[in-house]
Amino acid sequence: MYKRWVVIWTMVLLCIPGGSPNSAAGQAVPKKNGINEKIAAILQTGPMKGGVAGISVRSAGTGKILYEHNGNMRLRPASNMKLLTAAAALEALGGGYRFQTSLYRDSVVRNGELHGNLYIKGGGDPSLLKSDFDAWAAQLKQKGISCINGALIGDDSRYDDVRYSVDLPWSDEDEYYGAQISALTVSPDKDYDAGTVIFTFTPGEKPGQKASLKLAPKNRYVTVENRVKTVPAGEQGEDDIVIERKHGSNHFTASGTITANTENVRQWKAVWDPSLFALSLFKTSLEENGISVFGGIKRGRLPKHARLVLTHDSPPLSSLLVPFMKLSNNTIAEMLVKEMGKVEKGEGSWKKGLDVVRETAAKLGADPDVMLIRDGSGISHADLVPVNELAKLLYHVQKKDWFQTYLHALPVAGAEGRMEGGTLRGRFNDTPASGMVFAKTGSITSVSSLSGYLQTKTGKQLVFSIIINNVLDEEAVHEAEEQIVLQLMSE
Repeated sequence: MYKRWVVIWTMVLLCIPGGSPNSAAGQAVPKKNGINEKIAAILQTGPMKGGVAGISVRSAGTGKILYEHNGNMRLRPASNMKLLTAAAALEALGGGYRFQTSLYRDSVVRNGELHGNLYIKGGGDPSLLKSDFDAWAAQLKQKGISCINGALIGDDSRYDDVRYSVDLPWSDEDEYYGAQISALTVSPDKDYDAGTVIFTFTPGEKPGQKASLKLAPKNRYVTVENRVKTVPAGEQGEDDIVIERKHGSNHFTASGTITANTENVRQWKAVWDPSLFALSLFKTSLEENGISVFGGIKRGRLPKHARLVLTHDSPPLSSLLVPFMKLSNNTIAEMLVKEMGKVEKGEGSWKKGLDVVRETAAKLGADPDVMLIRDGSGISHADLVPVNELAKLLYHVQKKDWFQTYLHALPVAGAEGRMEGGTLRGRFNDTPASGMVFAKTGSITSVSSLSGYLQTKTGKQLVFSIIINNVLDEEAVHEAEEQIVLQLMSE
């Protein structure tokens, strides 16, 4: 159903006027009617008490504000910040933009031996996989190379050496959503959580035995002290595994329990220094193809006289936006920020990249002067955005030629499949909203948000933004968000 709805939405776009929507500044909330009272009642429900909500609803066709509650109040948006980042990336880079990773050598090859170093020049590609390194190694083997007498060197200088966004909590640095940002990094799978490793635990044959562990990608870069024990299934047994990484290292400790009847338990964890992790994986790929590396791995700069050997291009940005938005991928968000800074300002940093986000937000109808933008993912508790501005941006982007790419990347309410429903695949099931709401979710401690597009039962298209702050259980307020959306759809 949702694919048909995208076509309907495209037809509606032809009717959007070119002028600006009404400004919310100094504007009173529309005259009270049934929807005002119904939403007010929802905001008084249990988990919402003591919290603060901002709600902005606009006509998708005219941009006119139809309903607002605390519309101009600055609130922490959580991952709704990604709506700004994705729009800025499409505007600044374009949907066809690709990240390129390159392989160079600094000396000659004789009798199968490279008498020098091999360099990987990182291009900020969040989609680089171990299998891409395998393909490179196989090509080098076909070229007759069997030995590298020098070192394997990684050049990650496309971006600055600041690895964490300014407000990332120290407790999140080993979590997959807090991974270090580098221009040279590798993802474990096609979710593209770059700079992470997947831990898969399988129970032992009997209770009391240690669980078995596999890492993806398989590597020698991290070490794991596995203390996870198998316990009987039943009331006393549960899957409760905690993995911690020692600060400044790649030594992990896994502890806890896994029940005997569990197939497996998977967790993603961030590595320390993703550039060296990438080099380690490439070294393994070379060795698996019979190519020896005598000089080890290290970080360095590509010399001017180096000669290009191979390149690898990422999928287009239009494709990368799907896991980015649907799965709410923080690493892609921050890499996009740095890439925009590099392309537009000549510096791959958060400072320059966020300047591009602010400037692009202004071009797309939102006012960056009333926002505080500290990162690209929304993990910062210092990010502040009014819902009126977010809804205004969502209205204006409909007029861009890349809007269908943007819309397609949003999670779809109730849709099956991780790359369709995304973070909304388990929400709005068996309701009128299923397949009819395209929206970005957001969640950090004490914050929940939901902003996007919907179609009412009478066929009206609406733009909406809901941000809820200062709640004790952000998941508990999902029901309130869903009730608000369903109420809007019933009008």
